[in-house]
This record gives sequence, structure tokens and C-alpha cells, in this order.
Amino acid sequence: MSAPESHNSDSPSDSPGFFDKPGRVTAVVYGVYAVCALLFFADLFYHKHAYTNFEGWFGFHAWFGFIACVGLVLAAKGLRRLLMRPEDYYDPAEPQESDDAA
Repeated sequence: MSAPESHNSDSPSDSPGFFDKPGRVTAVVYGVYAVCALLFFADLFYHKHAYTNFEGWFGFHAWFGFIACVGLVLAAKGLRRLLMRPEDYYDPAEPQESDDAA
């Protein structure tokens, strides 16, 4: 039997990932917020070819998407109540013990 090989600390699997460094996740979140705000306010600066009147409102698509997302979450919570099973639903049934063996 041979001795186990030691791991080299310079291997790629041991190096920290991009999001392991402090502040990177916060920077990405703030970056997403900034892009969303820029796109929201960019709605003021271009001509919309709306099919209906309310599509031409400022920020309509952003608000519609937000409200639709909230609606999906609420619908999923309602479906959870309808479809939820007990915690031990998939556990095998234990055999019933009878009191006759006394």
C-alpha cells in the first residue's frame, strides 16, 4: 500500500471562488440594482410603439413584471397549501402491533 499523496495548495480547486471574496456579492447586487434603475429611467428617452394606450405609460413594463412576479409567488403559496403532503408521506408504513401476544 502506498502513502497517500499530499494535495498541492496551488491547485485550482483550493483557490477561493469569485464570490468568496468579501464584498463581491454586495457589488454584484448593487450592480444589478443600478442596471435596473438605468433601464427603468431609460424608458423616458425613447419613443414607444405601444399596441395599447397603457403600454405607453412610463415604467409600464417594469411595474407589470414586478406585479406579475408577486402574483406568481402568491399563487405558488396557495398551491403549496393545496398540494402539501405530511412530512412522513414517503416513509414506509410501520407494521401494526397487536395486543394479542400477551
